[in-house]
Amino acid sequence: MSKLDLTKFEKKMIIRNTRESDIDKIIALQRVCFPGMVPWERDHLESHLEIFPEGQFVAEFDGEIIGSSSSLIINFDEYDDRHSWDDVTDNGYITNHNSEGYNLYGIEIMVHPEYRRMKIGHRLYEARKELVRHLNLKSIIIGGRIPNYHKYAGELSPREYVSEVSKHKIYDPVLSFQLLNEFSLMRINPNYLPDDVQSNKYATLMEWNNVDYRPMTKRFYQTSYPVRICVVQYMMRQISSFEDFAHQVEYFTDVASDAGADFAVFPEIFTTQLMSFLNERSPSMAVRKLTEYTEQYIELFTDLAVRYNVNIIGGSHFVKENEDEIYNIAYLFRRDGTIEKQYKLHITPNERKWWGISRGDEVKVFDTDCGKIAIQICYDIEFPELARIATDKGAKIIFTPFCTEDRQGYLRVRYCAQARAVENQIYTVISGTVGNLPQTENMDIQYAQSGIFAPSDFEFARDGIVGETNPNIEMVLIGDVDLEVLRRQRQDGTVRQLKDRRHDIYNIEYKK
Repeated sequence: MSKLDLTKFEKKMIIRNTRESDIDKIIALQRVCFPGMVPWERDHLESHLEIFPEGQFVAEFDGEIIGSSSSLIINFDEYDDRHSWDDVTDNGYITNHNSEGYNLYGIEIMVHPEYRRMKIGHRLYEARKELVRHLNLKSIIIGGRIPNYHKYAGELSPREYVSEVSKHKIYDPVLSFQLLNEFSLMRINPNYLPDDVQSNKYATLMEWNNVDYRPMTKRFYQTSYPVRICVVQYMMRQISSFEDFAHQVEYFTDVASDAGADFAVFPEIFTTQLMSFLNERSPSMAVRKLTEYTEQYIELFTDLAVRYNVNIIGGSHFVKENEDEIYNIAYLFRRDGTIEKQYKLHITPNERKWWGISRGDEVKVFDTDCGKIAIQICYDIEFPELARIATDKGAKIIFTPFCTEDRQGYLRVRYCAQARAVENQIYTVISGTVGNLPQTENMDIQYAQSGIFAPSDFEFARDGIVGETNPNIEMVLIGDVDLEVLRRQRQDGTVRQLKDRRHDIYNIEYKK
């Protein structure tokens, strides 16, 4: 009897690291696994492979990709309890991956519906566990969907639903599977995946602990993460053209660059200096004429940021949008040439009366090459909810361009900026205008003393003041803030305002 050729019966199941050639197949697989949800883009998966190739796996069966998983490493303690998927993945690009972190965070796992019950998901989880053991990480953390919850949402709260699944009274294809794979429930996060309709946007935060983890004394935190800030206290003076304004701005940008600054910060609505040559007495009409310089303003600061290699908080400027609405907008001009903007959310009675300024409606946090930052324009820093929301979104520095006409107005901005630094364990920066524009209605006098503020604890500057300018003269302030000291103090400071918040009795709801 001749021997059978057994190789023709073989169908190989392989769990391996993802390759670039797998990307299109993974995107197609995701459309099949999660219909109705936004799939990966090629840029996302390319970023995963570039940043952390060891953490990306596929299941290959007989040459076909039938499952995949993605992950990154983080220090989970650095993320807020109510983080979303976008927060922990940097919107899917995992550029926040920290090779010195302690936790593997699983951000995606999927198996083709036709191949379920073949323990594909279990094999992918085992690959993750083996990676955690190999890298000596403390745990795996995942934000798991609860896709059957929509069937019970009318009768059970998310916690009640999870409890019933844990007792095996209800079957959930994701949560039941995770429990079988030795994951334990940490908490339930709302608004985790905005397009996850089946889970009503909820997710269960689960953890698997590596019992073989060995604390390693060779792991040290970096000793410092300095960020240099140049604050411009800007003199408002009569000028005769946009070129005069541009020369003044370029001078200060050059000063910031020569000092090796990472950020140059200009004051609120300092572009109203242009009104000094517009020959328009009516404040409301002068503002509308000012908006005609928006493109020149943006082109100027984009060029300066790239040419002088410094991120610029371009003060703020009145911009006409939505046909006839005028907004007070602060722009971030990154030194790589990209641009972001933050609308002023709270409009003062003076702005409404004289200029008819409209309100923005979103608290933004921006990624930079020096970490996450936020911009809160003048009056906005006086509302503590905004700073807390920005901090929860990951901001480490809040920049506040301001413009005040008297000492009382200035002190409101200053005291509130210092309070926000203490409350949220962040750095705050205020930059104001000084000088006079005698022929410009509603912008004739200015009062300012700019500064950089820190939380009040031993490792920070005395009195919580990194530096401050002299009042009412044109000058710059250059100071360093240390994001590593900030991180350590959030974990081990004398007081820990972020960790000690009583979520059981109060919370801030961001409705956007």
